[in-house]
Amino acid sequence: MPLCLISLQNSNFNTINLMKSIVLNETGLSIQDCELPFVGVDQSKVEISCASLNHRDLWITKGQYAGIKYPIILGSDASGYLNDQKVLINPSTNWFNDPIGQPKDYEIIGLPRDGTLRQEGIFNNNLIHSIPEHLTMEEASALPLAGLTAYRVLISRCKVKSGDKVLVTGIGGGVALFAAQFAIALGAEVWVTSGDDSKIQKSLELGVKGGINYKIENWHKQLNLQAGGFDVIIDGAAGQGFSHLLSLANAGANIGIYGGTTGKIEGLSPQILFWKQLNIHGSTMGNHTEFSQMLKLVSDFKIRPVIDSIYHLNDFQKAFDRMDSGKQFGKIIISLK
Repeated sequence: MPLCLISLQNSNFNTINLMKSIVLNETGLSIQDCELPFVGVDQSKVEISCASLNHRDLWITKGQYAGIKYPIILGSDASGYLNDQKVLINPSTNWFNDPIGQPKDYEIIGLPRDGTLRQEGIFNNNLIHSIPEHLTMEEASALPLAGLTAYRVLISRCKVKSGDKVLVTGIGGGVALFAAQFAIALGAEVWVTSGDDSKIQKSLELGVKGGINYKIENWHKQLNLQAGGFDVIIDGAAGQGFSHLLSLANAGANIGIYGGTTGKIEGLSPQILFWKQLNIHGSTMGNHTEFSQMLKLVSDFKIRPVIDSIYHLNDFQKAFDRMDSGKQFGKIIISLK
C-alpha cells in the first residue's frame, strides 16, 4: 500500500524519499507524492521511465475487477533503469515454469500490490529483464503484460506453427496486436476482425492478410468466403459472437480465449464442437519461462510494439480517457519523467 503525502503531513519531508505516483482512492485517480519502500532481499530499485496502460487498469478504476483495495498505485507494465542498465518488468509474479497454470499465490503487479505508475519502484530481481536492444523505452514499456498474454495463448496453448491460418479478433488492443505480430513472425497467415474499418486497414500495414468488420450482417459468412477456415483462432471478447468462431474453425482447430469483454458465451453449438473435434483453451498471462521466451522471440524477429499514443505524467487522465474511448490502435504510454 502506498504511503503518500496525504498521510505524511506530520512528517519531516526532508528525510523522506518521495516519488510522484498515480494513486487510486475511493474518489478516483490523482498524482500524489509517495514514499518509496525499502529495498528488500533479492530486490532492486528501478527508476521508471515509461509505463503502459492495460484494460485491467481501466476496469479497476471502474470497480469492475476482483479484489480492489484503496489506496493503490496502478500499472503492470514498465521500462526504466537499474543503475545504467535499461530494463523492463515482468508483471507476472510467483509463477515460474509450471505449464499448466498459475499457483495459488500468483499475483499481477498493480493489484493487490502497488504497480508501475510511479517514478521509482522496488521489484524482485527475478522480474527484472534486459530490454531487447532494438526497442525504445516507450516500446519496451508496452511489451510485458500484453506480450506475455499473447505469447502464452498463441504459442503455449494454441501451438501455432508456420503455415497455419490464424484469426485474431478485436484487432487494435495490445494482446490482439501482439498475437498477430507473433503469428506473422512465425510464418502464419493472419486475418483479423474489428468494429472499425480503419483498424483493419492499419493492421494490413503490419502484414495481416485481410480482415472483416464484425458489425456487418453475417460477417462470419463473408469472412469464410474470403479466407476459408482457420487453424488457430485467438479471441478476447467471448459473448454472442463467439459461436460464429466455431463455424470458422477448421477440423481440429485450436481456439484460445484470453478475455471476455463482451460477456458470457451464448449459443455455442456442441454439435459443431464435437464434430469438428475442436480444442478451446482458456489462457491468462504466463510464467517466467514464457516471459523469457517471449522476449527472445521479440529480439530474434525484431518485433516492435505498436504505440497508439504517449502522454506525460501530468496528463495521465487523458491516457485513461483514450483507453476508455476504445479508439486506440496499439498501446497507450505514460512517460513518468
